[in-house]
Amino acid sequence: MSRALIFINGPLHDPELVRAMARPDDRIFAADGGARHALALGLTPIAILGDLDSLSPEEVKTYLGMGIHVLRYPPVKDETDLELALNHVIRGGHHPILIIGGYGGRLDQSLANLALLAAPEAIAAGARFEDGLTEAFFITSQAVLTGAPGDLVSLLPWGVPAEGIHTEGLSYPLGHETLQPFRTRGISNQMLGETAKISLKQGLLLCVHQRTVEIGSFS
Repeated sequence: MSRALIFINGPLHDPELVRAMARPDDRIFAADGGARHALALGLTPIAILGDLDSLSPEEVKTYLGMGIHVLRYPPVKDETDLELALNHVIRGGHHPILIIGGYGGRLDQSLANLALLAAPEAIAAGARFEDGLTEAFFITSQAVLTGAPGDLVSLLPWGVPAEGIHTEGLSYPLGHETLQPFRTRGISNQMLGETAKISLKQGLLLCVHQRTVEIGSFS
């Protein structure tokens, strides 16, 4: 199954980076007003999901006329528009899933968006936030980062201690150690080369990788 990009209604700080990383075979989806971001970059969503409170009736009519599948949900619901879109894409079997527009905006929404990535099914689908400069995702066992020397890497235990963490290729290595969720030890490490490896035995790590150089494609 091909890679999926989900556009949400958060700010895009550098749209051209997002355009550069898109591939011809990507499957494009949008959560509500994220459709505007996708279309502004010349990317037509397969589907738009949400209560559509961020889109005007005229926009919805235009999108339907373009053949875009619009899945409208009631305004009073238990899920955010991103959760609806993410679950839809996961059920479609796509891997990996890049969520575009997840940074900035309201703090509560940003935290809720991150929490969605901690679901086992989201981790299994390789779901992550991405904007061309910063990626954020959860690690349950191991991960390999691709970047450049000097890239910032922060490892944040999520909810409970993350145990048995071992890293390679970072300036401040961890040798089968534990990071506590109420301490800041895992913040602002740096990559020594083009790759870094991270593994852990127990717990959940939020990895935030901030690149020092722009990249145009992802594996």
